[in-house]
Amino acid sequence: MRATVVVPVLKQARGSRGSADTITTTRTPESRLEEATGLAQAIDLDVVKGTIVTVSEPRPATLMGTGKIQEIKDSLDETDSGLVIVDHPLTPVQQRNLEKEWNAKVIDRTGLILEIFGRRASTKEGTLQVDLAHLNYQKGRLVRSWTHLERQRGGGGFMGGPGETQIEADRRMLQDRIIKLERELEQVVRTRQLHRAKRRKVPHPIVALVGYTNAGKSTLFNRITGAGVLAEDMLFATLDPTLRRMKLPHGRTVILSDTVGFISDLPTHLVAAFRATLEEVLEADLVLHVRDMADEDNQAQSADVLRILKDLGIDEAEGEKRIIEVWNKIDRLEPENHEAIVQKAEGARNVVAVSAVTGEGVDALMEEISRRLSGVLTETTVVLPVDKLALLPWLYDHAIVDSREDNEDGSVTLDLRLSETEAVELERRLGNTARPKEDWER
Repeated sequence: MRATVVVPVLKQARGSRGSADTITTTRTPESRLEEATGLAQAIDLDVVKGTIVTVSEPRPATLMGTGKIQEIKDSLDETDSGLVIVDHPLTPVQQRNLEKEWNAKVIDRTGLILEIFGRRASTKEGTLQVDLAHLNYQKGRLVRSWTHLERQRGGGGFMGGPGETQIEADRRMLQDRIIKLERELEQVVRTRQLHRAKRRKVPHPIVALVGYTNAGKSTLFNRITGAGVLAEDMLFATLDPTLRRMKLPHGRTVILSDTVGFISDLPTHLVAAFRATLEEVLEADLVLHVRDMADEDNQAQSADVLRILKDLGIDEAEGEKRIIEVWNKIDRLEPENHEAIVQKAEGARNVVAVSAVTGEGVDALMEEISRRLSGVLTETTVVLPVDKLALLPWLYDHAIVDSREDNEDGSVTLDLRLSETEAVELERRLGNTARPKEDWER
């Protein structure tokens, strides 16, 4: 379908009565237009024109003034566009009035994002979350949609009073469906909690990838795990979370989680619907915040991601301990910019510059993940007697084994490096049979 993208730029960041919430953003209008065009192309729309419209004061009925509306109408006739995407929240009344004025289908930013999510969802959980968000969105869109229908009559004969209107019946059906989906989603949340509880019993640290959509999370995920997750140069290529085990340079096993990409002005009910997915981030021991350094708007994108993380419950103080910034796509930079970014990353705390495509900097990232998860390592030598050899797989998963010696009596001597927490756990597992190497020699 041929589509036109309209980006309203509001001079006054205040909502008018009856209008949708206005967007307040630090982005340039040009970058907003580029992003909105990318969103449209992500669902195979043919964007024939993009327009930036300055709105001095939002109008409750149409958002923008009559002159701008006429200009866009003339443009639609010239380009033969049957769809208009308005990169701004629209009230149901505004959407209906604009459709009448332009004689074309109109969807706002929220509707467009929901359309993309509907196409991307592949698991039952993802589908449930999208359906729930879509129904909550549609519930408010039923304003005067059925005015051509007569009221249903209540009672018998001609004496009955007016029954519920068609719009009321539709709202009731939507609400029933929403309640059903919420119950199903509650079951999904409980199932996820059970899975997390099982993972805690076999405690592998969890590392979650987060970032603005199209920052390269899935490409990085594939690079360091060898997985075949869909990774394309498009917005919201990944929707459903993916988890894979991977080994760090010194042999420790961790679980890496790839999550849905964030985006500015993400509708609140959409965040609420996807909370079950985003809880993977809350449970993570370490969060990799992937940034597209080749995008001129990466600073504003980073601010949007940190804002959503804060809404999820990861505040700035906690973020210092749990977040590593991954400056991705440095292969797309000009040589002088590339060198400057790499040097800046090397001199900063909690920052690693990488290229998920070429692999540059990925080894350094893995070392940093290992260092952050291990903390201060303790060197020790442990002799495992024959009746404790079942602990060997656990040791190889949770400690760095520098050397191993198989003794004649069947015991095994290991030179280890492990964190303080894991040293305590090892002592608990060994019990009273744990003895240093010197005791065995005596």
